[in-house]
Amino acid sequence: MRLSAHRAEDALGADRIDRAASELFGWESVRDGQRRSVEALLEGRDVVAVMPTGAGKSAVYQLAGALRDGLTLVVSPLIALQTDQLEQLSAAPAAPRGAAVNSSLGARAIEDAWAQAESGGIRFLFLAPEQLAKDEVLDRLAGLDVGLLVVDEAHCVASWGHDFRPDYLRLGDARERLGGPPTVALTATAAEPVREEIVRRLSLEDPLLVVQGVDRPHIDLEVRRHADEPEKRQHLLDLVAVLDGCGLVYAATRRDAEEYASALAERGIRSLAYHAGLPAKDRRTVQEAFHVGDVDVVVATSAFGMGIDKPDVRFVVHASVPESLDAYYQEVGRAGRDGEAARAVLFYRSEDLGIRKYFTSRTVDQARLRAAYKAVVAAGAPIRAAALALAVRVSSRAITGIVNLLVEAGAVRVTRAGIEAVGALTTRQVVARSVEASDRRERIEVSRLEVMRRYAETRDCRRRVLLSYFGDELDEPCGRCDTCRAGTASVHEEELDAATAPFPSGSTVRHAAWGEGSVVEVDPDRLTVFFPSEGYKVLALDVVQEGDLLRRVA
Repeated sequence: MRLSAHRAEDALGADRIDRAASELFGWESVRDGQRRSVEALLEGRDVVAVMPTGAGKSAVYQLAGALRDGLTLVVSPLIALQTDQLEQLSAAPAAPRGAAVNSSLGARAIEDAWAQAESGGIRFLFLAPEQLAKDEVLDRLAGLDVGLLVVDEAHCVASWGHDFRPDYLRLGDARERLGGPPTVALTATAAEPVREEIVRRLSLEDPLLVVQGVDRPHIDLEVRRHADEPEKRQHLLDLVAVLDGCGLVYAATRRDAEEYASALAERGIRSLAYHAGLPAKDRRTVQEAFHVGDVDVVVATSAFGMGIDKPDVRFVVHASVPESLDAYYQEVGRAGRDGEAARAVLFYRSEDLGIRKYFTSRTVDQARLRAAYKAVVAAGAPIRAAALALAVRVSSRAITGIVNLLVEAGAVRVTRAGIEAVGALTTRQVVARSVEASDRRERIEVSRLEVMRRYAETRDCRRRVLLSYFGDELDEPCGRCDTCRAGTASVHEEELDAATAPFPSGSTVRHAAWGEGSVVEVDPDRLTVFFPSEGYKVLALDVVQEGDLLRRVA
C-alpha cells in the first residue's frame, strides 16, 4: 500500500529525526513531545514546550538545531545551566559544537566564541538574558545567520511567573532584530496565564503548545499545619532528621536558612546553607558538595534552584509557604528525578503569608523614572540603552528595569534603532501609569499567594489541585497525598459532583469590572478565576450565581 505524499513526508521527517538522535547524540529513542516539538521547529513553527526537568527539554533544541540551517542561539539564565548544556554537547562527539558568552569569561574567550559563531565553527551559542540588554551584543547577533532561537526557563519572561526577570522582557525585541527566527520557549512548569504571557512577550505566532509530564505521581504530597512557630521549627527538624537519603529544605529568608542548617548540623546531619548573600565561590562549593554526595541536606532560599539536576533527591521540605504554586511545584519537582519514590512536605502557618506579602510589596523610583523618560524625549530620536543608562547614571541592569516599566506604562517602545517615546505624555502621566503598572503586578503576586493558601488549606486531593492549576485534570483522588489518606479528598469529590458547576475548569468567563478571565479551579462552593489585570480571584459560587456576576464566553 502506497503512502500518501503527506504521510510519506511525515515518515521521512520522523526518520530524519530518529537518525540524528541516534547518529549525533547516541539516543535510542525520541519521546512523543520531543518529536512533535522538533517537527514543528523544522517546519518553521514556534513552540512552547512545558516539560519537567529530566524529560528532555534540551533534546528538543539540540535536535532541531542540528537539523536546521544556521546558528542556534540559546538564552539561558544561569552560567551553571550553560555549562551543563555545553557539557551535554561535548559528551556526544558527533554532535555539533557550542560555545558561551557570559560574565564568567575573559575578553579573549568571549571574542573567540564570537569568532567561532561568525565563521560557522560552532552551531550553538549560549547567552545570558542580560547580554541581550547590550546594544553591541544585539548588533553582533544581527550580523549572524540565526536559524533557531531558544528561550530556556521561559517562565522568567512572565511578569507573574515565579522567577520573573526584567532582562527577559527584551527577548521579544531581540527576536525581532534577529529577523524573527523560529523560536522554542522551554519551561518545566507554567500555568496557562504564564504560557499566554510567554507567547505575547516573545511575539510568537500560532505556536505549538506541548505540555507533557506535569504530573509527578511518585512524589508524595503533604502539608503539616502549625499555629506556633517554635513548634513548627521543632517538628521540621525532627522530620528531616529521620528522613532517608539526601534532600532540600527551602526557607523564606537567609537567616532561616542559616539557622535551620546549623540546627541540623548539631544533630549530626551533613547540612549546609545556600542563599544569594553567600559569595559566589561558597555557593559553588555547596552545589558541588551536594551533587557529589558530601552533603545530605541543603537548606536554601529560592536562590537554589535552576540548574540543580541531582536525580536522587528523596525529599523536598518547605519551612514556610512559597510565593506561588508555580514556584512550589518547580521546587518540589527537584525530588525523585530518578523516578523513585520521594516526598514533598510543606510546613504551613497562615501567619507566614505575611512575610511573603511583604516580599511582594513594590516601590517605584520615581526620580529615576522621570529622568529616564525625560532623557528619551530629549534625545529626539531612538536612544540606545547604554546611552540612556549613562544619562540617568545607573547600571545597564537598572536601566533595563526602568525601560521595562516605561514600556508597560505605554510611554516608550523599544525598536531596532533603540528606545523612543510613544505619543505625547507628560512626565506626570508617565509616572502615574508606571506606578499603576507596578501596582498591577503587585496585585497579581498577592493573588498568586492566595492561591498558594488555597492549596495549603484545601480538603481536596492536593495533586488534583496542583494539576488543575496547570491545566491538567485528575479524574479521581490520587491516593498519594495527606488529604487522600485522611479521607477528606473523597468527601470533597462527592460534594463537588453534587454541586452545580456552570463554570467548568478551563472555561473563559467575563466579569463586569475585571473583564475576561479563565476558570482555574472549581470547588463545591467557590471558583478560582484568573483575570489578567487583577490576578487570581476566589469567588463564592452562590454569590456569583445570585448576582449574575460572571458570564460564560463562548
